[in-house]
Amino acid sequence: MSHLRCNTVLRLLLILGSMFLAASLWAQQRPPVVEKLAKTYGFDSYGQVEAIRYTFNVQFPGVSVSRSWIWEPKTGQVTFEGKDKSGKPMKVTYLRSQLSSQAAEVKDEVDPNFVNDNYWLIFPFHVYWDASAAVTDEGMQKLPLGKGSAAKVVVKYPSGGGYTPGDTWTLYVAKDGRVEDFEYDSGGANKRVLISTWTGYKMAGPLLISTEHRGTINGKPFHQWFTGVAVKQVGSSTWMDAK
Repeated sequence: MSHLRCNTVLRLLLILGSMFLAASLWAQQRPPVVEKLAKTYGFDSYGQVEAIRYTFNVQFPGVSVSRSWIWEPKTGQVTFEGKDKSGKPMKVTYLRSQLSSQAAEVKDEVDPNFVNDNYWLIFPFHVYWDASAAVTDEGMQKLPLGKGSAAKVVVKYPSGGGYTPGDTWTLYVAKDGRVEDFEYDSGGANKRVLISTWTGYKMAGPLLISTEHRGTINGKPFHQWFTGVAVKQVGSSTWMDAK
């Protein structure tokens, strides 16, 4: 039995060693600005967050959308309130881990919208999390919209799989670690080129959120903004509004 236990422990140590090595190699492949970006937006305190509440609003020619979400990161529970694709009021709560058992409308419409809106809300965290994305720091470059320059960080997603295949997100990061301008180049069939500012910064609990984005999409006016942003921390029943 002792020999069996030794072998089991040895296998466990080898597995853990491989995991730590993989994590170390992943970290080494990412430019330092990735970690700085995540920390600036509150990543070190992310574990304190029980739930995030926000309404995603966007307007550009032919589109005017408002979608409200409550997301519980620890459980993966999502509550959506808004309109379905036919314009009727809709409210649904689901677990993302059980998405396959949900109605087609949730799988094909609601959850992709959740991912889109969540990326807008906390994209600096996704840069850190998304190991499949290739991230390069191209040094100081002129801002596409504002005056001055910032570090140009290009986040390129692979061409297969996920909700954003082949998309490229380019962030212009100031010395304080905040994103100032942003470019998005879609990789799908419906080509979209979007350029916008990142302003309206507020603190929602420990998280730094940019609530205002203005620019152009395919050369036409674009406006995306968040309202009702609030965070509920672990052990608390009180929502902390973004200020």
